[in-house]
Amino acid sequence: MSAFITIALVVLVFIVIYQIGKASEYAGVIRGEEKVKAQTNRVLAVLLLLMFPLGCWGIYECNAIFQDRLLPVAACRTGVNYDSMFHWTTVVCGIVFFLTQGVLFWFCFKYQSTEKRTSFFFAHNNKLELLWTTIPAIAMAGLVAIGLKNWYDVTSPAPPDATVVEVMGKQFNWLIRYPGKDNELGKRDFRKINDANNVMGLDWTDPHNMDDIIAQNGELHVVVNKPVKLLINSRDVIHDVGLPHFRMKMDAVPGITTTLWFTPTITTDSMKQITKNPDFVYEIACDQLCGKGHYSMRGTIIVQTQAEYDKWMASQQTYYAANNAVATPAADTAKAQPKSETVKEVTMK
Repeated sequence: MSAFITIALVVLVFIVIYQIGKASEYAGVIRGEEKVKAQTNRVLAVLLLLMFPLGCWGIYECNAIFQDRLLPVAACRTGVNYDSMFHWTTVVCGIVFFLTQGVLFWFCFKYQSTEKRTSFFFAHNNKLELLWTTIPAIAMAGLVAIGLKNWYDVTSPAPPDATVVEVMGKQFNWLIRYPGKDNELGKRDFRKINDANNVMGLDWTDPHNMDDIIAQNGELHVVVNKPVKLLINSRDVIHDVGLPHFRMKMDAVPGITTTLWFTPTITTDSMKQITKNPDFVYEIACDQLCGKGHYSMRGTIIVQTQAEYDKWMASQQTYYAANNAVATPAADTAKAQPKSETVKEVTMK
């Protein structure tokens, strides 16, 4: 019913606009087309002059309403750089917007068509062409240079002391693998993937796999102020590791390993206090449409102290031990049978 009402209202609006247009045509015929055109130009010129300050006021009000709903402060060092880049891009584009659009709306009012004013055309002006080509090119080159520097910082080799963690995307959740006590991830083979007991296709002939830990709940634990390097890949389709609170993202592509590294600077507990939200969590979002369950593909990041991280790691069971446990030997039924018969015989006697 609501959809029908919406369609009916849209149709009604178009009918009203059409009737207004027809009425304007009839008024032009009655009062004189030139006179109506001049009056229409004056009205439109005044409306345009009012539109610009009203539009700026609307932008300000929208920012005031939604600024508290934006992301909190960046939780890593590179994220702070990205926020700075976004800030200066907004400043530069804002200045250009207000200057150009202000002049545009003023010109529409100042040089509106009248009976005494005729149009003037000029085909080319070298000075103007040079001015409005050079200045934007210099501004854009500066912004691009800042962007390339920040991108290089993210994709450059991670520090030697960085913790290496593997992040694998699959429809529709994240698999997180940590190296064990040997601090080295074992080899994988996609042909060995088995949802029952080998979700990432670990090669059990590689001894480095024996102490690796896999978190299938999409929970990534990292240490505050310590760099972490993510080895990113996908098990099926293209996903994307989106880290909005760290202002970073990287595609997860089947058959290709991409990397990303960052240094978290704010623990989860501290961010709860900053946001005044006791339920706050850092999020791992899939920023690439990956299927019908894309909306539910969400993981979390726990930023904690070194002591908390060590305690959590000590409580984790290795993936090999969890999925290759030795079965308890069955009772010797051959020996149990004579005992049962003996008891039966004694009871009969």
